[in-house]
Amino acid sequence: MSGGTERTSAVIIGTGLSGLAVASELQRRGVDSIIVDGLDLLGAGHPANSSSLRRCDSADAACRQERNEILRHLRNYATSHKLDVRHGIRAQSVDHLDAVVSGSRPREWAVRTPGGVLLADHLVVTRCAHSQLRRMLAELGMAAGQSLTAAMHALGMYLVGVGQLITPTPKEVLRQAKAVGHAISAKVHPDGLPAVRPGGFALAAPA
Repeated sequence: MSGGTERTSAVIIGTGLSGLAVASELQRRGVDSIIVDGLDLLGAGHPANSSSLRRCDSADAACRQERNEILRHLRNYATSHKLDVRHGIRAQSVDHLDAVVSGSRPREWAVRTPGGVLLADHLVVTRCAHSQLRRMLAELGMAAGQSLTAAMHALGMYLVGVGQLITPTPKEVLRQAKAVGHAISAKVHPDGLPAVRPGGFALAAPA
């Protein structure tokens, strides 16, 4: 893609453990996705690879070892199953469009990158600071007092590994990824879910 528009079922922001876990789940469930690096706009002032998971891992050797093992399997899965991971392509901004010109899709997400715009019905955020996430939700008209999870899902927006006061463990990230993968695939295939492909590390965490 170079300066154009590209469409997919889901755009996943974050090419780390959380993003690959969601992408693996979606691929196993027959849903296409594009994975890009974390948001520049929302992550201003933060290192490109910073995340709450990284900070947790540095303080806990067992957590770091588990995460690295899971990440290794996810990267192998991404390579062998040709997941569309856009390393080095960063999301610059995210918009929830009111309508498209054709009128065939009433609302969709537009993720702008240096190479063009990615359009999708579903957006998965895996890399975002709490304050930046709250600002994003406020701009979408979501009040703190309402059920944010339900409101986000109604808009086709999902969080994995972010948005919580306590940093999730790698196994919890995999659980979240599996739940989000199921929720999105249920919307993409409303007439019946396709058979889930075997394998993939998002299905179950290692013992």
